[in-house]
Amino acid sequence: MAIMIDLTRRGLAASALALGLSRSASAQGCPVATPPMVHRLQLGAFAITTLLDAAAMIDGPWPIVGEDRERGAVEALMRENRLPPNRFKPGFTPTVVQTGRETILFDTGNGEVGFVPRPTGGRLAGLLGQAGVAPDTIDVVVLTHCHTDHIGGLMENGRPLFPHARYVLGAAEDRFWRDDARLSAAPESNAYKSARVFRSHLLPLADRTTFVKPGDTVVPGITALAAFGHTPGHLAYHVESAGQRLLVWGDCAHHEVASLAHPEWHAFFDMDKAGGAATRRTIYDMAATDGVLVAAYHTTFPSLGYVVRQGAGYRWIPLTYQFDR
Repeated sequence: MAIMIDLTRRGLAASALALGLSRSASAQGCPVATPPMVHRLQLGAFAITTLLDAAAMIDGPWPIVGEDRERGAVEALMRENRLPPNRFKPGFTPTVVQTGRETILFDTGNGEVGFVPRPTGGRLAGLLGQAGVAPDTIDVVVLTHCHTDHIGGLMENGRPLFPHARYVLGAAEDRFWRDDARLSAAPESNAYKSARVFRSHLLPLADRTTFVKPGDTVVPGITALAAFGHTPGHLAYHVESAGQRLLVWGDCAHHEVASLAHPEWHAFFDMDKAGGAATRRTIYDMAATDGVLVAAYHTTFPSLGYVVRQGAGYRWIPLTYQFDR
């Protein structure tokens, strides 16, 4: 996690530089483009909205992806794909599904305590307002897993941001983070920080939390799917309406090129390296075979796209105009 802290600081410095350049351009009368942070589409009868909670430029993708490989191999793959070899901008993208009967939020971003600090991260509350979704109208909050950049937005100023919601979490994920052994990890580690945020942000909501396992239905049209490895209870979710499907896969990829081209490469933040690699191959193969739209939390915003096979690996095709009318 120390690596990520340093990267975040670098990202903040880059953001400050970008802000300075933007002000300079504005002063000269030049238009400054504002990157989109809200994206909507229609999936059958369901309305889907993705929200960019954070967009920090960080070091990588090595060792975040390819931890078990030589750095040069990962950098070479980036160059082949016309990407910077040693920096990238992952998405941090919660997804809202409005079924017409219920409003479901998948993951809550960084909040005040997550991986990407404010003002660069923790934007979810404001973005929900831009999307016309008041936090108190969220009926269900589904958590793919309990890392800080997924549960940090549960609380705001010490109070639940979604006061009327019920919360859904994998049963195995809850057991793992509830165990006080998690607090014996190194204080600077991702595991320790996630365990602390689990206690401050999710345990107070225990009386409104439902635990699920693969195959369970969250609401009609939304079903849990095994995606273990990144964390012991990590889950993905099938979303289906009127014959159209969306796969919300949480952290089954940390980079849209490296993770898919080499699902066997270890990921720095996977708690079970071999299990994470096996899950990636299974999930990618399913997504490619079924041609299903994917909401991929850490890919470039709008963090939606498709998976196709390419050689021994896979390739990410980002959503462009496929759902435009």
